[in-house]
Amino acid sequence: QVQLVESGGGLVQAGGSLRLSCAASGRTFSSYAMGWFRQAPGKEREFVAAVNWSGGNTYYADSVKGRFTISRDNAKITVYLQMNSLKPEDTAVYYCAAGINFGYYAYYTNIGRYDYWGQGTQVTVSS
Repeated sequence: QVQLVESGGGLVQAGGSLRLSCAASGRTFSSYAMGWFRQAPGKEREFVAAVNWSGGNTYYADSVKGRFTISRDNAKITVYLQMNSLKPEDTAVYYCAAGINFGYYAYYTNIGRYDYWGQGTQVTVSS
C-alpha cells in the first residue's frame, strides 16, 4: 500500500516556475515507478511525466519536454516535478501516481497502469 500527498501548486504568471512535490508513505516506495498526470476542466486526465524506480529513466509528454523535469529522492520517499516556463495551457489539477512492474515504455504513459493516486494539487497559470 502506498499513500501519496501532493503539494506545491498555486497561482503563477506565464513564464514562471513551480515545483510540485509528492510525498509517499510505505516502505516499498523505491520499487515503484512514479508519474505525474494532469487534468484540466472539461478534459481527460493526461500523462505529463514519469520516472522509473531508480530515477535513472525519465519520460515526458511532448507538450512539457524541455520545460518540466521529474526527479525522485528515494531516501526522502518523495518525487518532484519542476515546472519552468509555464504557460496558461498548463493550468490543471496535477496528480501524482505510483505503479509497479513497469517493463515497457508504454506502461509509463498509460494511466491504467498506475495503482495509487494522490488527491491532486491545483496549478493555475495566468496570462
